[in-house]
Amino acid sequence: MEETLASLKMAEIDLINILEKISSRIPNRILKIDGYLLKEDHKEQLEIIIFKGFSSSTTHPIAIDLEKKVIGFSYTLTNFKLYKAPLTESKDNFIKENKDPVFFLNQKNWV
Repeated sequence: MEETLASLKMAEIDLINILEKISSRIPNRILKIDGYLLKEDHKEQLEIIIFKGFSSSTTHPIAIDLEKKVIGFSYTLTNFKLYKAPLTESKDNFIKENKDPVFFLNQKNWV
């Protein structure tokens, strides 16, 4: 049931583009998003990193064109982790984690 609700919420808004806009206003934060793509009869792991207003995927190519959705496939986002930037090996930069796809739409939750 939770995946269905999350999918409906994401269909109504372009979640990743909104998170990119928030990220551009808070340049010392990195948001790591985990989820999966729905492809025919299987799920593929999806990982997206949002930093300084830009998205990058470590698992799939994504569109850079602002007129297109970042991900061209059906997807579900399952977990969001916020880190302090820059990431370093010697420091624990983790801030918080949330599974709710709309939690980080509130800019106050990026602190």
